[in-house]
Amino acid sequence: MAQVLEFKLPDLGEGLTEAEIVRWLVEVGDVVAVDQPVVEVETAKAMVEVPCPYGGVVTARFGAEGAELPVGAPLLTVAVGETADGRPAGDGSGAGTDGAKDGASGREPAVEGSGNVLVGYGTSEAPARRRRVRPTAPVVNGRLRAPEPVRETRRADTPQAAPSTPAGRAAPADGPVPVISPLVRRLARQNGLDLRKLTGSGPDGLILRADVEHALRAAGTQDRPDTTKAGPAPATAAPASVTRVPLKGIRGAVADKLSRSRTEIPDATCWVDADATELMRTRAAMNAAGGPKISVLALLARICTAALARFPELNSSVDTEAREIVRYADVHLGFAAQTERGLVVPVVRDAHTRDAESLTAEFARLTEAAREGTLTPAQLTGGTFTLNNYGVFGVDGSTPIINHPEAAMLGVGRIVPKPWVHEGELAVRQVVQLSLTFDHRVCDGGTAGGFLRHVADCVEQPAVLLRTL
Repeated sequence: MAQVLEFKLPDLGEGLTEAEIVRWLVEVGDVVAVDQPVVEVETAKAMVEVPCPYGGVVTARFGAEGAELPVGAPLLTVAVGETADGRPAGDGSGAGTDGAKDGASGREPAVEGSGNVLVGYGTSEAPARRRRVRPTAPVVNGRLRAPEPVRETRRADTPQAAPSTPAGRAAPADGPVPVISPLVRRLARQNGLDLRKLTGSGPDGLILRADVEHALRAAGTQDRPDTTKAGPAPATAAPASVTRVPLKGIRGAVADKLSRSRTEIPDATCWVDADATELMRTRAAMNAAGGPKISVLALLARICTAALARFPELNSSVDTEAREIVRYADVHLGFAAQTERGLVVPVVRDAHTRDAESLTAEFARLTEAAREGTLTPAQLTGGTFTLNNYGVFGVDGSTPIINHPEAAMLGVGRIVPKPWVHEGELAVRQVVQLSLTFDHRVCDGGTAGGFLRHVADCVEQPAVLLRTL
């Protein structure tokens, strides 16, 4: 008899707590191999294909495309024993298991799993666990046949598992509710909404988050008093209609991170205007010499790494539990990139070891990946300092919010012609505003001002960089 294993949504790193199902890559009844990608999910950081650590026949999937699942929720179940064509399955190499129990202990035999590490899953032996779904895969003519798909398992906050309900019909008042996502249940519970009275728009009557939000909006409209007979509404009346945008995915992650930054970090900002005329001339001369074109962002990044070498206090973070400042020898430089999916901060590893040409190429590669939505969690985490070029939006200045848990961020405005006193005379020069937001726990204003002044000096006189090369 086949052994049915439950594969749960793993922790994809950096403390992510949930993910949205974008696309299923397998169907119920499909045979999957060890480490085969089975579903594409979108986390708060990136699009990720999730591999299954077990091999066998898919017996159930949990969650429709577009549904959000918390880490630890079931993704699918796999019957491990024989594949649909009679071949052994389980470890991808013919090891497998026959489903028999150990006569001495009464336990099921161990199933060999993936060689790749997923948080919460071993690499050699599946951990003992209480399975919420254990459908038995019947054997017909010596071959395994996948059972009917199970669409929901028992949840801690529901009295019983919810079977399917025909599409377009609400669940009976005293029956189970066809809801998969615990997030949907929580949203309804927090707003006092009875899910048994809803009609699900998902497959087989599945109640989706959009159904709950629609019901809440409708309830708000019904509860609004009728003012048509009472004259004009008072000035303090609520607007006739509102739009609610869920804080999820990248937008939700950005909101959480910025809120945490402002809550935990006592930040301060200083800024200075700098004459970038010579920097722009230097870039033009470098590009005229042939070879790959050098970007302004790459030159600014090179200046940042040189300044951090002189003021290492700003390449750090604060360990609040240990009450220690953690300084980093390597500079992993994050840079803000605006995409259709929201603001992301890819990280250039070991930026202090790269020249302007290498930095230009890496910025271009990561920016393209950000726009295509193919950045991995590893490419979006681990930064030690962030460079934010908001000048591309046509603005001069800003007070950046530190990218927690880093200790500082340098903001760069647009470079525009302005009147400037140069060598004692008024002239039109290319001027840029630089702003530095820093964690006041890691240094005082003197260090922050010294860093910003050094950056400005390198912008005004690029030859200053030669001292550190």
